[in-house]
Amino acid sequence: MKKKVIIIDDEPLARSIVLEYLENYPELEVVAECNNGYEGVKAILQHKPDLIFLDIQMPKISGFEMLELLDSVPSVIFATAFDEHAIKAFETNAVDYLLKPFNKERFSSSIEKWRASGSSPGQNKSIQKLLDANHKQPEEQNRIVVKNNSEINIVPTHEITYIEAYDDYVKIFTKDSYYLKKKTMNYFEEVLNSEQFFRTHRSFIINLQHLTRIEPLEKNSYIALLKSGKRIPLSRSGYVKLKEKLSI
Repeated sequence: MKKKVIIIDDEPLARSIVLEYLENYPELEVVAECNNGYEGVKAILQHKPDLIFLDIQMPKISGFEMLELLDSVPSVIFATAFDEHAIKAFETNAVDYLLKPFNKERFSSSIEKWRASGSSPGQNKSIQKLLDANHKQPEEQNRIVVKNNSEINIVPTHEITYIEAYDDYVKIFTKDSYYLKKKTMNYFEEVLNSEQFFRTHRSFIINLQHLTRIEPLEKNSYIALLKSGKRIPLSRSGYVKLKEKLSI
């Protein structure tokens, strides 16, 4: 049975080169070509490929942001024009990549590596480690990409009022709605701007621009009151750190 392949890259020439090189592998069938991450998500959900070739820097959403929207990530060979610093992230996490421009020999090497280990659980673990690390590009720093059923939304961080832990997910609340994303609280504590966001409790992060006051709850316990009226728990250490941060 042929293995299914999807190519996701906004550059037509880059897609055509991958297609050309794949002609030497009749056991691999290209079931879709996509020129952005939105199309990529839909194609992956529809075809359930065995392997994807994924560009990182694409318009609308990046390759990393696209992968974050998937509950199950297929085997990935990244195609990237990233600098040396970013390449080290791939190598550290044992994720295979093709540095543009690449030749047929380098392409073949990636295919052989995938044949040897691409189907193993270890590859998905390596990709997850890469996604959990903070490798956001400048244009990604002030947004979070989320999927709501079949709809993909880009949420500007300034619209977030607070974030709450929810089993293996987090709930990202805005003024009018909330979104689920399969990430940890530690991840958001690391990637969000610490001047704007503060972790009040192991299960809550607030946008300080929405904080109105701190109120006592019981003996030696407090809550953070937001503009919406939402009462957010403050741990003891969170209370001390928040007072220090606000200089009160």
